[in-house]
Amino acid sequence: MNRLVVAAAAAALLVLPCVTNAQAPAAPPAYGLGISMEAAKKALAAAEAEAKKNNWPVAIAIVDSSSKLAAFSKMDNTQHGSVDIAIGKATTANNLRRPTKALQDVVAQGGGGLRLLAVPGVMPLEGGVPIVVDGKIIGAIGVSGVTSEQDAQVAMAGAAAAK
Repeated sequence: MNRLVVAAAAAALLVLPCVTNAQAPAAPPAYGLGISMEAAKKALAAAEAEAKKNNWPVAIAIVDSSSKLAAFSKMDNTQHGSVDIAIGKATTANNLRRPTKALQDVVAQGGGGLRLLAVPGVMPLEGGVPIVVDGKIIGAIGVSGVTSEQDAQVAMAGAAAAK
């Protein structure tokens, strides 16, 4: 499993676009201790509130810094496929230490970026966000059920509440 995570991270780094300004891109945050149950509950509650406010039926997954499921919610009338997609988005955001939107953008560029689709276990769809506290990744949140942009809006509300 560790080889798979390393291979996925290496593949993602190979296909991410280069920064064209004079500054080198910032290194992704390091991993910290896994998200606490209290913080996971806060993130889940905030994400659910954002989804309910907009009447969006979604699945919400929160993983700890080792990509193990810490909290999960599936709202009424959420499509069944969103369960696995939400977990995949959270896991991908955690394992590759970046929002899944970055991966979606790489794939959208085509060319060499399409190699990312061959990496097992990577979900390059917007809606997965690392949860960073004190500069360390403590986990990630993934959301699925509506458009990718709406999923990301729910995920960001949850990630902000965990801090």
